[in-house]
Amino acid sequence: RSPRASRGRRVCPCFVVEAVVRTPRTPSSMGAGASVPDEMDEDTFMKLAAERFASLKNEDGKVKKSALTLPSGAGCDNIILLSDSYKVSHWKQYPPNTTLVYSYFESRGGKYDEVCFFGLQYLLKKYLTGVVVTKEKIDQAEKLYEAHFMGQQFYREGWEYILNEKGGVLPVKICAVPEGTVVAAKTPLMTVENTDPKCFWLTNFLETLLVQVWAPMTVATHSREQKKVIQAYLEKTADDGAMAGLGFKLHDFGFRGVSSVETAGINGAGHLVNFLGTDTVAAMNVAIEYYGAPCGPNPTPDQFPPFLCPGYSIPASEHSTITSW
Repeated sequence: RSPRASRGRRVCPCFVVEAVVRTPRTPSSMGAGASVPDEMDEDTFMKLAAERFASLKNEDGKVKKSALTLPSGAGCDNIILLSDSYKVSHWKQYPPNTTLVYSYFESRGGKYDEVCFFGLQYLLKKYLTGVVVTKEKIDQAEKLYEAHFMGQQFYREGWEYILNEKGGVLPVKICAVPEGTVVAAKTPLMTVENTDPKCFWLTNFLETLLVQVWAPMTVATHSREQKKVIQAYLEKTADDGAMAGLGFKLHDFGFRGVSSVETAGINGAGHLVNFLGTDTVAAMNVAIEYYGAPCGPNPTPDQFPPFLCPGYSIPASEHSTITSW
């Protein structure tokens, strides 16, 4: 996918297929390049939908109970369901004899000329590490996608290959700059490639999930730029020693202002790359669980602070505690 022009003033990420390497191999059911169905006209689509719906009914005309539920699986933790719908059929759209897809992720630029990379380790540990493909998850995905596409587009054989030949571990290699690194825009931040030639289709299937680093990366980048502004004015206007408190000059109250607990956690952790003040408890949870941040008494008692934590706060009031008087 070619980079598009930067829109607005935000940090604009881009996931690029840099190269598709093709080498000869014996065609098989695992091969790419199978025929892609022609686009359906409206009449064909409606006929297919009617036939599909009819197949879900019992003899008495009622919809089968089994058709209304999905097999047990991990839901939002099912890696096979954590992608855009259109990617499900891409396994048969690559050229014949494709064996390697190598992609990279970059910031296209925007308001700033450099970005602070952060958030990948959370995604790797939570969604991609260890055994993530099981028969139950394959069954769940197949049933959902069959209904979703009103036909068979799901690559069950490919996922079963990962289950049976790889033990359910994803055959991909991901390389990245160290998290917290400040990198110039338009510089690759991570690369992704398949390590098994039969799983070339997997590289960009994972794009949807991996590019979610744009959110914590954007927070970390904005937070750093704000820290630079605060530092500049402290140097101009504050007394000597004020710089020691720079890490507490921008406090995060973002928990209530985002879409989910997960968003609060990973984006709030992006803020903690630059500052120590936060009321977003979920951010500290992410920093501790996924980044190994310390939490507990300082092992060196005579040093400040007495307790180590990824973020700090203080007791404070709110309207309800004051107006109740």
